[in-house]
Amino acid sequence: MDLARKKCVPCEGGVKPFSRKVAKNYAKLVSGWKLNGNKIQREFRFKNFLLAMKFVNNVARIAQKEGHHPDILLYSWNHVRITTYTHAIDGLSENDFILAAKIDGIDK
Repeated sequence: MDLARKKCVPCEGGVKPFSRKVAKNYAKLVSGWKLNGNKIQREFRFKNFLLAMKFVNNVARIAQKEGHHPDILLYSWNHVRITTYTHAIDGLSENDFILAAKIDGIDK
C-alpha cells in the first residue's frame, strides 16, 4: 500500500479510531514513526536551524493541502518532533499514516 499516493479524507468523528493491532500494522508502513498512545510520532534532526525551519514549512504546506494538521515542535535549534492523530476521534486513522508517509517524502 503506497500511503504517500493517497489523499487524506475529512473526518468529522462518528467513526472509531484504529485498534492497537491495526495501528501497529500501519506503523510498519511508515519508517521511523513510533506509536505513542493514541498518536504517532517521529523525531528529525537537521544540520542547522534554517534547514529545520525549511522542513517545518514544508510539513505545514503538506498538512494544509491534506487538511490534516500535526503537532509540530521545533526544539534545541535543530530538532523537530512531529506528532499526529485524528483529533475528531481522539485516536489514529488512515489519515495520520498518509500524512506521515507524505512527510517522509520531504527532501531533508
